[in-house]
Amino acid sequence: MSFRPMPGLAVCALALANATAGAQTAPPAPTVTALPAVAAPAPAADAHAGFIKSVQGDVHVLSAGGDTRLARPGDRVSPIDRISTGPASAASLVLRDGTALVLGPDSRLDLKQFHFDSTTQDGGLLVSLLRGSLRMVSGLIGKTNPDAVRVDTQTATIGIRGTDFIVTADAQP
Repeated sequence: MSFRPMPGLAVCALALANATAGAQTAPPAPTVTALPAVAAPAPAADAHAGFIKSVQGDVHVLSAGGDTRLARPGDRVSPIDRISTGPASAASLVLRDGTALVLGPDSRLDLKQFHFDSTTQDGGLLVSLLRGSLRMVSGLIGKTNPDAVRVDTQTATIGIRGTDFIVTADAQP
C-alpha cells in the first residue's frame, strides 16, 4: 500500500466538490418517464447506501446477487455493492451520510458495510479497496464517530482520523 497523488482523479474533482458542498442533502429524486403495468413496492429508505454522482468511461456495479450493470449518474448503490472502473475511467459516489468516494482508473472497491440513521447520526462504514485508487472525504459518520469508519486494503486497514485522504492499492500485495 502506498500514499501518492492520483492524476486520474482530476476528472471527478468537480463532481466531488459538488458532492461535498451539498453533502448533507438527499440525492435528487430520479425522474420517472414511464410506469410499469404493475409497480414494484418502493424500497425502504435505508435499502441503499448512496448514489453514483458522476461516471467517466467504463464503470460497473456488481450487486450481492451477482448482477452486473453499467453505472450511470444517479444510480443507487446498496450497502454491499462492488464498483469497478476500467482503464482511463473514474467514478464518484456520495453516501447517505455525506461521505464522498472517488475511484480512479483500474480500481475495484467493495462496499462491505454501510448503515446510517439520519436522526441520531449513528452509523458505520467499511469499504475494501481491492485495487486502484480511492479518495475519500468523510461524512457525518466519520466526523461524529471516526472509529466507525474503516478502509481495508490487501495489506493494511486504515482507521479514519482525518476527513480527506487518498489511498492506493496494488492488485497484488
